[in-house]
Amino acid sequence: MTTQNYVSYRDRLVGAVSEVIVGKEQEIELIAICYLCGGHILLEDVPGTGKTMLFRAFAKACGGSFKRIQFTPDVMPSDVTGINFYNMKAGEFEFRPGPVFADMVLADEINRATPRTQSSLLEAMAEGQVSVDGVTRALNRTFMVAATQNPIESYGTFPLPEAQMDRFMMRLKLGYMTREEEIGVALRKDTNDLIQALSQVVAEEETLRLRAELDEIEISEPVMGYLMDIVEKTRNDDRFNIGASPRGTIALCKTSRAYAAFHGRAFVTPDDVKTLAPHVLAHRLYYRTAVGSAEADALFRDMLKDIPVPTEE
Repeated sequence: MTTQNYVSYRDRLVGAVSEVIVGKEQEIELIAICYLCGGHILLEDVPGTGKTMLFRAFAKACGGSFKRIQFTPDVMPSDVTGINFYNMKAGEFEFRPGPVFADMVLADEINRATPRTQSSLLEAMAEGQVSVDGVTRALNRTFMVAATQNPIESYGTFPLPEAQMDRFMMRLKLGYMTREEEIGVALRKDTNDLIQALSQVVAEEETLRLRAELDEIEISEPVMGYLMDIVEKTRNDDRFNIGASPRGTIALCKTSRAYAAFHGRAFVTPDDVKTLAPHVLAHRLYYRTAVGSAEADALFRDMLKDIPVPTEE
């Protein structure tokens, strides 16, 4: 295999989305990794940082269908998955698909939905399918949930349960732009026009082919041992009540392979694992003391310092 195909894939996606979202190349690359690995992503940040625009631009660059669900306490599970309704003209029940039947589903402010509605996404995120009234329907092959939530607002919200958090492959934050970048964005033309002008830069078939070839990226025994040292440390460290799940181990292995391929290597290095571990594992842990997401990330990175990194020797 040649990793140049992965580098080209990354460059095209990051380049296209960066025409709309300025100064966030690293975050766009991580979303591309998540998409390539068939995972889902949770984006936490304050309002107005471009979360919705980012995912709209990403879906346009991938050429996939995009649906947005604005979660509120009155949204029902059937509003997400779809419903069977009786067609008077045809004299039979018909299935009306919900917005989950799309390539990219933006679950906007997901923590404003009730736990019952949040759980309607569990089967879709874990198995790529939806069951309604005993009938199971497959979702798109490149189906991805991109969820957002405001980490500083708690009134009228319902914290995501453990099972839901564990189904997100990564959790990211955008953060603010630099002063110069923000001035440029404020003076440019309407962002909606920029998104409409975007062209598709990758195809579904290319994504699925590269996804299938990721297993060919080598993870040596010492690097895999380092990855497991991180996972096992989360399960034994006094700072955590619950450590990373086996699903987290699999996600870190997949994303490390994709990160290596995106950087032109056919093998994973310890630095690849160390770079991705906070994004892939930190949100899956449960801490002995109540902490916000920023403090949780800091605690996780502090834990990483205690784990010896394998050297070339």
